[in-house]
Amino acid sequence: MRVGLHALGIGDGARPEVIRAVATAAEKHGFARLWCGEHVVLVDAPASRYPYSADGRIAVPADADWLDPLLALTFAAAVTSRIELASGVLLLPEHNPVLVAKQAATLDVLSAGRFSLGVGVGWSAEEFAALGVPFAERGRRTEEYLAAMRALWAEDPASFTGEFTRFDAIRVNPKPLRGGRLPVVVGGNSDAALRRAATLGDGWYGFNVAAADVPARVAALADECARHGRAFDELTVAVAPSDGTPEHLPALGAAGVTELVVVGTPPPAPDAATWVAELARTWIRPEECGAPTPA
Repeated sequence: MRVGLHALGIGDGARPEVIRAVATAAEKHGFARLWCGEHVVLVDAPASRYPYSADGRIAVPADADWLDPLLALTFAAAVTSRIELASGVLLLPEHNPVLVAKQAATLDVLSAGRFSLGVGVGWSAEEFAALGVPFAERGRRTEEYLAAMRALWAEDPASFTGEFTRFDAIRVNPKPLRGGRLPVVVGGNSDAALRRAATLGDGWYGFNVAAADVPARVAALADECARHGRAFDELTVAVAPSDGTPEHLPALGAAGVTELVVVGTPPPAPDAATWVAELARTWIRPEECGAPTPA
């Protein structure tokens, strides 16, 4: 199973020297992909419930530095040559899809085709309000924006008419390097997110899911694929378990997970590279730290 690392863009992970150290060490030590998430806005006392923790609160302080994921991953691309890159996730309905299409394709070109666009619908009503985007329509907006961006990536000129966006005979270049198509990973643990992954995505990213719950969520994803005439093995399945250990790897692989994503907060430089090496010994080469080797 592939092992990814979700560690860039927040707090110490937002410092350029830390991004450089983490990215180059992750590539050196065998991590498959670097993930970087997004929030444009945080507030001190949110009324919205964070869906990925038991208490409904995000662990990141509202005053923490949080980089734009596409810019952070562009920096990481510049200091690496092989490791894959993914937004995990970009909150698509908060953005203009024409701009995102151009920015994502630009990152794909600059990284020599290593980028996957991870998207989600968002959960913070306060964030949407600050950006002037209706919160209630975010699911439909996400689905339409994906269709519009795929038209822009594949066609030149491109036209699209929808409820939220429309354009006629426009040219948006560069194009993604893989035949005018950029892999899209749909994030979120809800049934609606699984439906979107099955019908619209090239993969699914389950974030902060209890390891014991992963098989049921993956089975639900497979059911959605069958319901909509999609082959399950066409999708990548990346999961960041909330309580995962290397001993969970065989069971997660048997359930259909193709990438386990380790989530962590790097220390300041110069210790960040050592931190990545220790994670690699635990998750990629557990025999080096005395842990049982996954089957």
